[in-house]
Amino acid sequence: MTTPVLTAHALTKRYGSHNALTEATIDIPAGRITGLVGPNGAGKSTLLALAAGLIRPTSGHIEVLGRRPAADKHQLARVGFVAQDTPVYAGLTVADHLTLGEKLNPGWDPDIARHRIEQTGLDPKKKAGRLSGGQKAQLALTLAAAKRPELLIFDEPVAALDPLARRAFLQSLMEFVADLDVSVILSSHLIGDVERVCDHLVILAESRVQVAGDIDDLTANHYRVVGPRGTLDTLPAGIDTIAADHTDRQTTLIVHNTTGQPLDLPGAEPIGLEDMVLTYLHRAEGLGAPILQETRS
Repeated sequence: MTTPVLTAHALTKRYGSHNALTEATIDIPAGRITGLVGPNGAGKSTLLALAAGLIRPTSGHIEVLGRRPAADKHQLARVGFVAQDTPVYAGLTVADHLTLGEKLNPGWDPDIARHRIEQTGLDPKKKAGRLSGGQKAQLALTLAAAKRPELLIFDEPVAALDPLARRAFLQSLMEFVADLDVSVILSSHLIGDVERVCDHLVILAESRVQVAGDIDDLTANHYRVVGPRGTLDTLPAGIDTIAADHTDRQTTLIVHNTTGQPLDLPGAEPIGLEDMVLTYLHRAEGLGAPILQETRS
């Protein structure tokens, strides 16, 4: 059995009386692009900082690639991390960054770095402070990937980019995954981007994991069920209600089918990824059921 790239059990990070992450228990499989989705303040950056070894948990347990995060220099070399502002050194040129990367990373692959700089059209002589946001993101991605890690972690890498730069970055990311056989954890609040590049999903809200799993499985097993008021009060075992909305005559439910069998309920229709995510976020924030568009087969 392949070791998960990230395993957490009852993982909690507290700052004073504030819980940034609460009792998170998840397994993120290897060989996937995992999307970490949730609103600002949900705990996404905290979870990724814990995974990168930048901070320590208050309680609970986390392993990355089977070991404690940042346990030693060997473990550090196995993980590439790009923070939310895609940090680069404004006073250093693109070429200086590659030289620095080679000196700091024992597994550095100069061919990958050189090819990516040429492919993205970055001028090696240009200082990073004069690069556009999209160019800085491409440089940060190059630096993270050229160390040939087993896991790449990105914290909202495209949040500040325009649509064209965002598309170019995500395309580069998918190319790296294909070429390097690397696992990726990517946090974002842009569900469309997650749907485009990710195949595994973790939804975080109010500092807690709401649901996690392969995107195809999750979307195949979440349904919108509509029926006359009173007919959906009792559901079969293994059908969990995520949200409910009632009128005088009608009940609308969003349910998660955990039985492993096809859902046999009249009036049930599958919902898309965005509607599923919004339902969990509304539930976590105590806002009730969101208004979801009807799906048509």
